[in-house]
Amino acid sequence: MKPSGERSMNQIHLIIYPLFILSLGLTTACGKENSKVTEIGSPEGEVSIIAWPGYIERGETDKAYDWVTGFEKTTGCKVNVKTAATSDEMIALMNEGGYDLVTASGDASLRLVASGKVQEVNIDLVPSWKSVDPRLQNAAWHTVEGQHYGVPYQWGPNVLMYNTKIFKTAPTSWTVVFEEQKLPDGKSNKGRVQAFDGPIYIADAAVFLKQAKPELGITDPYELDEKQYGAVIELLKKQRQLVPKYWHDAMVQVDDFKKGNLAASSTWPFQVNMLVGEKQSVGSVIPKEGATGWADTTMLHKDSKHVNCAYKWLEHSISPKVQGDLASWFGSVPSVPSACKGNVLLGESGCNTNGFDNFEKISFWRTPVANCSGGRKCVPYKKWAADFISIIGNR
Repeated sequence: MKPSGERSMNQIHLIIYPLFILSLGLTTACGKENSKVTEIGSPEGEVSIIAWPGYIERGETDKAYDWVTGFEKTTGCKVNVKTAATSDEMIALMNEGGYDLVTASGDASLRLVASGKVQEVNIDLVPSWKSVDPRLQNAAWHTVEGQHYGVPYQWGPNVLMYNTKIFKTAPTSWTVVFEEQKLPDGKSNKGRVQAFDGPIYIADAAVFLKQAKPELGITDPYELDEKQYGAVIELLKKQRQLVPKYWHDAMVQVDDFKKGNLAASSTWPFQVNMLVGEKQSVGSVIPKEGATGWADTTMLHKDSKHVNCAYKWLEHSISPKVQGDLASWFGSVPSVPSACKGNVLLGESGCNTNGFDNFEKISFWRTPVANCSGGRKCVPYKKWAADFISIIGNR
């Protein structure tokens, strides 16, 4: 049990996140005239959503997983989905415009708020809001100065997926993807591991080094000073020699693992579920060093042309049935705890299996900034992005 005076990392983030908006140096939506919707009118006939792969299903892959068809019939709102593979892609699409909603992770959500691309959500118009997990209702990655800029959708960890034909026993450390070594089959891991194709993956390396090299003093993988950051980048440069291909398309990674020559990779539970469902030889684990993760929020574009349909989707998205079905499909955790019981697809133990009790163990994605906690100077996301491109390009 923690001493009463000690705050958890997530509690600390709730305190310092509002300062993040100012540190971005952008014009914010906060303080402007409040233009949030006050009532829901007639449906406009459609709604366009930017979403992670697997987040919005209409039964095309598996008929059992469909939370779109019924919504369309009930509301008259046709759902148009644009999938995005990274948070940066989501931000680019939101900047482009023409979309109503986005399922943004924590490394994108506050950037969208700070740039004024999303509008405040009137939670009084989302009747099921009261059923949202209290750990998420006021989460700082969508709440600024008491205003909510989205509705929590799902959350979960980035796991280590491994080939069970190679690893008869689950690996216990991220070292299998970060450092060259012989695997249980007697062969090197070089050319047989993958890593996520996104600057935020730098935090995964920081999570590993936090334990592997405690002398670096890393306490938060998103708040790295120059020395800590330099060590993380060196690790990633060495890893580059092991990685033949970085993944960003979930379905492409599924196909890559089907070929059978890959040994391990960071991944989402979604790919693990897909592969296990196809009876492929894979397993997954959260290693001893811990893991990064995502807590995703459905956010409303400031220029949405289908606000009424969007609000109907916001309510639909947190219904227990949708939440439970999605958690079963994606391997994630519902933002609505009541979804953990009575869902045929998820099962009674599904939430525990997917990590409901691991909330405090996950370092949730967020955008690194220069002015971090304790008055420290840290390396901002802009440099993360530039350096990660160089690493992938082997420069």
